[in-house]
Amino acid sequence: MNTVLVQELIRFNRVIKTVAASLYEIQRAVKGLVVLSGELEDMGNAMFNGKVPKMWTAVSYPSLKGVGGWVNDFLERLDFLRDWFNSKAPPPRYWVSGFFFTQAFITGTLQNFARQYKIPIDLCDFDFAVLNPKEEQDALTKGPETGAYIHGLFMDGARFNVQKHYIDESLPRVLFVLMPHFHLWPKAKKDIQGIEGRIELYTGAITGTAHVYNCPVYKTSERKGVLLTTGHSTNFVMWMRIPMGAQHDQIHWVKRGVAMLTSLDD
Repeated sequence: MNTVLVQELIRFNRVIKTVAASLYEIQRAVKGLVVLSGELEDMGNAMFNGKVPKMWTAVSYPSLKGVGGWVNDFLERLDFLRDWFNSKAPPPRYWVSGFFFTQAFITGTLQNFARQYKIPIDLCDFDFAVLNPKEEQDALTKGPETGAYIHGLFMDGARFNVQKHYIDESLPRVLFVLMPHFHLWPKAKKDIQGIEGRIELYTGAITGTAHVYNCPVYKTSERKGVLLTTGHSTNFVMWMRIPMGAQHDQIHWVKRGVAMLTSLDD
């Protein structure tokens, strides 16, 4: 995971340099020491209107927050990375919302498993487990033997019933719900149960035995992005399995547009 941390620090340092340099220049422009360029004027107008300047978003991660929420979120992400760096060891759990490039962390977790058990990475994939309250407490101090504990996801369109331990209908007037911790559990593909469903509806296979909802995870509520040169989306993160009640099937939750987000709009 050291490589993931170094890459994240490089990306965040790029954002810090851009933010610091632009703030310094706009202060000089207001004092009349330099010419107020069109780019600096756009930056000042955006901040006045509570929006994140385009020159910041151009080098930053996807976010729909206003400038105040963006700054607070940015500082929290830096604290997460600083604590990780200062501890000189991987944390027992990862704030998945704090990553700039979440897919790098996911790939790194899978690579560690493949190397540990000497399995080709293309024959490995993730299984998932939602932690109960007792397991969440243990995750504060001790990580799993394989994979990683993650937290910080929000569910949109439904909620997770902690008592019954499955996805359930949303409560009235509650749009987003903080999810429990997850265990990203790498396994050989042959050891992962197939998801029950129907191929023509893209919900699994008739031969599947895992009664779970294959939930998409996005970085923002916009739920769309563009493909990077790496083949990853700028917004879509991954599919995650969430337990369902016996009374529901995947189509029930697909029609409700249920997804998980790493970041909210405020």
